[in-house]
Amino acid sequence: MAIGLNFPRALGSGNWRNKMADTDKLVEQLSGLSVLEIAGLVKQLEEKWGVSAAAPVAVAAAPAAGGGAATPAAEEKATFDVILKEMGANKIGVIKEIRSAVPGLGLAEAKALVEGAPKPIKEGVTKQEAEEIKKKVEAAGAKVEIK
Repeated sequence: MAIGLNFPRALGSGNWRNKMADTDKLVEQLSGLSVLEIAGLVKQLEEKWGVSAAAPVAVAAAPAAGGGAATPAAEEKATFDVILKEMGANKIGVIKEIRSAVPGLGLAEAKALVEGAPKPIKEGVTKQEAEEIKKKVEAAGAKVEIK
């Protein structure tokens, strides 16, 4: 027994357990309705309560439709940065993979990058390129993050 809780008054008149049983009956009744009848019920509830059930659906459908009205936060990121978090145990292998991922990077620069982790390996790359770099450098034993 709950002490200090007055459910019947909080939920109106009657026993609160009977109210829960009524919702079960309501669910059973609603399950027997057709889609058109449910749509009519939704419209009636929207009018009575002054709400709209369509607004959340429209927001969720906008990014899926690919419309230009999508917010920048909802759009997928176009460029990524590949960050070396830790060099791992195989320092030489990681240096080799860093050099292959970044054309024109000399041995001394690659060594400094690996020893100075966390540092960006490559910035402003596509998701596919970032995933490839991450896969190769992690295979060499380092920890890599894509941002």
